[in-house]
Amino acid sequence: MTTPSHERGPGAADVDLPTQYQPANVEGRLYERWVESGHFTADPGRRPDAPAYSIVIPPPNVTGSLHMGHALDHSIQDTLIRRRRMQGYEALWVPGMDHAGIATQNVVERELAKEGRSRHDLGREAFVDRVWKWKGESGGRILGQMRRLGDSVDWTREAFTMDDRRARAVRTIFKRLFDDGLIYRAERIINWCPRCLTALSDIEVEHDEREGELVSIRYGSGDDAIVVATTRAETMLGDTAVAVHPDDERYAHMVGREIELPLTGRRIPVVADAHVDPAFGTGAVKVTPAHDPNDFEIGRRHGLPIMTIMDERGVVTAHGPFEGLDRFEARPAVVAALREQGRIVKEVRPYEHAVGHCQRCSTVVEPRVSLQWFVKVAPLAEAAGDAVRDGRVAIHPPEMAARYFEWVDNMHDWCISRQLWWGHRIPVWYGPDGEVVCPGPDEEPPAGWTQDTDVLDTWFSSALWPFSTLGWPDETADLRRFYPTSVLVTGYDILFFWVARMMMFGLYAMDGVEPFKVIALHGMVRDQFGKKMSKSFGNVVDPLEWIDRYGADATRFTLLRGANPGGDVPVAEEWAQGSRNFCNKLWNATRFALMNGAHVRGDLPDAADLTTVDAWILSRLHRVAAEVDARLEGFDFAKACETLYHFAWDEVCDWYVELAKVQLADERAGTTRRVLGEVLDTLLRLLHPVIPFVTEELWTSLRGGAAGETLVTASWPVADPARHAPEAEALVESLQRMVTEVRRFRSDQGLKPGQRVAAAIDFAGSPLAAHEEGVRTLLRLTEPGEGFSATASLPVEGVTVRLDTAGVIDVAAERKRLEKDLAAARKDADQARRKLANESFMAKAPEAVVAKNRDRLSQSEADIERLESQLAALPSA
Repeated sequence: MTTPSHERGPGAADVDLPTQYQPANVEGRLYERWVESGHFTADPGRRPDAPAYSIVIPPPNVTGSLHMGHALDHSIQDTLIRRRRMQGYEALWVPGMDHAGIATQNVVERELAKEGRSRHDLGREAFVDRVWKWKGESGGRILGQMRRLGDSVDWTREAFTMDDRRARAVRTIFKRLFDDGLIYRAERIINWCPRCLTALSDIEVEHDEREGELVSIRYGSGDDAIVVATTRAETMLGDTAVAVHPDDERYAHMVGREIELPLTGRRIPVVADAHVDPAFGTGAVKVTPAHDPNDFEIGRRHGLPIMTIMDERGVVTAHGPFEGLDRFEARPAVVAALREQGRIVKEVRPYEHAVGHCQRCSTVVEPRVSLQWFVKVAPLAEAAGDAVRDGRVAIHPPEMAARYFEWVDNMHDWCISRQLWWGHRIPVWYGPDGEVVCPGPDEEPPAGWTQDTDVLDTWFSSALWPFSTLGWPDETADLRRFYPTSVLVTGYDILFFWVARMMMFGLYAMDGVEPFKVIALHGMVRDQFGKKMSKSFGNVVDPLEWIDRYGADATRFTLLRGANPGGDVPVAEEWAQGSRNFCNKLWNATRFALMNGAHVRGDLPDAADLTTVDAWILSRLHRVAAEVDARLEGFDFAKACETLYHFAWDEVCDWYVELAKVQLADERAGTTRRVLGEVLDTLLRLLHPVIPFVTEELWTSLRGGAAGETLVTASWPVADPARHAPEAEALVESLQRMVTEVRRFRSDQGLKPGQRVAAAIDFAGSPLAAHEEGVRTLLRLTEPGEGFSATASLPVEGVTVRLDTAGVIDVAAERKRLEKDLAAARKDADQARRKLANESFMAKAPEAVVAKNRDRLSQSEADIERLESQLAALPSA
């Protein structure tokens, strides 16, 4: 679309930008052009002298779709990678997905259930084929959604945790860990989901505060009686001891004796164990090693028998009247039986406690003793802690390091086996006589031997992500060039689980070389009131809806403006609307520049040839460039975006463009066109990593649409201190204060912003006199004509502006306002004088407080002078 000539300034050319920015007409077209041109594809052999920069994307689940957490995470990573690309780095951002063992198996099993079948009807091999088919047809929707957000990932290197290369990496590291004695199989207590019928890792268990019932039960009788309290009465059927603290004198005579376990006819010992808190409850606890992790450890220390009283579905298997009851049915039945025997010491009462639930199906998790595969984490976790302690890996923000150490310094052995069919099958085979072998990825197991039926925890394969995506275990060019990766961007909520595992495996597999140099942690996206987003709260926001409505740039900008290091990120739809308006503001400013012949060809004029206004905006531009650069380097995206927003909107659009209109109409036009082009060119470069689409469309238009030019590979702005112009900045700031004060007066009088008012301006030798035309343009002030009579006088910045507001303002209301302000100023001045005249105050007050009162007095006296002058200038009533 070409702008009509009557809308353009002198020296302008035709403008091809539409009058309004429509994201839908720009985003898809630009993204495909970027991908097809290979701008996101890294080459390890290209530019060997260029520094390398790499990020591996936290792999989203193959079952997932883009949510606000992803949008924030990806916007941060894209900002980092785009900026490094512009800085001349050989930059690689690796995309990919996680196979999400439990979630994906559940999805396909639900499909089968609709057909009236289960996975067992298909058999293992056919079921796994069915999952691969689902993945090919329906999985990975999020990859397309990443394109809509603008992710500049290298699609030629797309990875999947179950593809052949990743499978080879899994087999390799399992073999090494196994041979080094760091993987073992044992009966241990683990998190068990009675619905998914599999072990769960800690991260797959979500704990919610729930109201349960605390029951106090008397074990034994007479002098041998001990009272214990529990929220899970049904587990008493599997008790094999009662434990007390070794120093608890109340029970010293009981230690080593046996007491009767109610309802069972069994007798169990009383043991002394330091784990027991003597101040909690009665100071005695029941010990059920098969169904509580703490009890399991007590049982190991004291050689207690392990009695499993539930099957894998949570059904009671203990012989007796409760056999066959579900665990939640057995609980009230056991309490009723105990009450009947007079064993309930206190009536059941409510008790708030944390209850673990399966992350995938929300079933209450059951601690269960089971034969599983484990990683011995102690040496691996120690190395992961040392890498941060000695500075090889930095955590941003630094205060998050304490959480990291809390996790790695207290890590338990990692249960890595899952009772699923979808996933990396454990590469261990069993012989006919109980032999065990773990062949490497290039070795065949002995003929006729049976492979373990379990699969590996999904987090096992994703722990290899920083190096398996670069080709490990092969010595690839990517691995040599891009490992260790530069930064890991992720939410603080998985610092303990995924990040720590990557650190352990990266250091182990890569001979002590850390998997990333920096861990940059961000918070959770919340609603505008700081509330967690949840379907049950009805406050979940779909980022794709915002992209449809406001554009990808507005969605990204909204998220990044709230991304303070490590802090949660509140969002609201009106903020997305404001971000869209910001994009439109840039659009309109660039159209104005093009309509008036702005360009970026040729060198900038020397500083001596610049007007004060041009020197000011270039000085501010280079200060902003330096600040934004420092903020992005420190992962402070919120402050970087805030700086860019206010510079673009307030200084460039609201001040410089308006002042430039005067210069574009006279002999200064050539210089101003070049400066205006330079400012927009640099501003769009600075904004591009954050809002890539609108900046690309505007920048290429500003550059004349030259073939092959793109912001993706344009150079990143480098601040030039030589462009700093303190005198020009001071003068324009004075002009801004003057204009702002007169605008405030106009607003107080109810004058519309566009309403013209006759005024005489006495500059009294002020350097602002050179900018009279600009001042009049900004303030909508006309020259005083015949019959001019000032009704208001405003002394501001050494300049007096006399306005003829007769018939325009309410003089009585203005006098009343000024008198009120004058009374307040006099009161402030009197208070400051009294303090400064008080010898006791002056002797005791800190110098900073004294200085503050002096400044207060000085400001109040200036206000009094200004207000008295304005009152004197008002016409008499």
